[in-house]
Amino acid sequence: AQRQMQPPCEHQKPLKMKVQPLVKRKNVHKKLTKFKRFQSDNFMRVDPSWRKPKGIDGRQRRRFKGVAKMPKIGYGTNKKTKHQLPNGFRKFLVANVADLELLLMQNRKYCAEIAHDVSAKKRKAIVERAEQLNVRVTNANAKLRAEEAE
Repeated sequence: AQRQMQPPCEHQKPLKMKVQPLVKRKNVHKKLTKFKRFQSDNFMRVDPSWRKPKGIDGRQRRRFKGVAKMPKIGYGTNKKTKHQLPNGFRKFLVANVADLELLLMQNRKYCAEIAHDVSAKKRKAIVERAEQLNVRVTNANAKLRAEEAE
């Protein structure tokens, strides 16, 4: 007993599937915490952003047991998954409709992200054009107000 598919009603839009990435690789993070600068927790004047310790007696530089780890090449990200979003795409910043045209052939690898300083009017045009080109937009419903009933 096979089910017959009903034709869509006039008032219903045909459902369009979202674009899926060509290849979705698992993103492996080797270290989730950030590397903090040595003794940044002891002194207000020492900023936590990473700097390599260069002292002659430094425990961290000499890699003693019980001291925070230092960055090394082994913590690097896989080149194939670098800059990849959790949805499998890479981001491409779009400021106008013309920028969107660049993604026409790359819509399975890159998704568009509308720049923060784009007006609501232009955003609407970009989102509409992206739908026509079958390009995924990460922040499609930002700055969009509900249409006022007239």
